[in-house]
Amino acid sequence: MAKTNPFKFIQEVRSETSKVTWPTRKETAVTTAMVFVMVMIAAIFFLIADQLMSWGIGYILGVGS
Repeated sequence: MAKTNPFKFIQEVRSETSKVTWPTRKETAVTTAMVFVMVMIAAIFFLIADQLMSWGIGYILGVGS
């Protein structure tokens, strides 16, 4: 196992991070908004699916009102 000089390692890390294309503030905001919208859509979908399954199982088993 090769030993690496910690200072050289930090220098290489800085060199690699300078090559990264960082998103702009607008891109980050749009992506965050899209994530929140998709989370809400998924939450509504699973709420409806859960209610339908609950109703269906209650109907099949004859429990509930």
